[in-house]
Amino acid sequence: MADKLVIVAQFTNYIEAEMAKQQLADYGIEAVVTGDNAANIYPIPAVEGPELQVLEKNAQQAREILESHKEQEH
Repeated sequence: MADKLVIVAQFTNYIEAEMAKQQLADYGIEAVVTGDNAANIYPIPAVEGPELQVLEKNAQQAREILESHKEQEH
């Protein structure tokens, strides 16, 4: 049975999403950025930004990595 993709984070723009994707890649976790680019064109709450997805088996580790990097930035 194949793992399914799950959302581990949502972003306001593609640059943030791609940076997070690279952070996960540095730890050997493959991720994909999904969602349309409309949030960059129409910055209104009704339009969701890009989402970062990983395989379900990697989701917990991915969230921990992203949270760790977020804490380091502050």
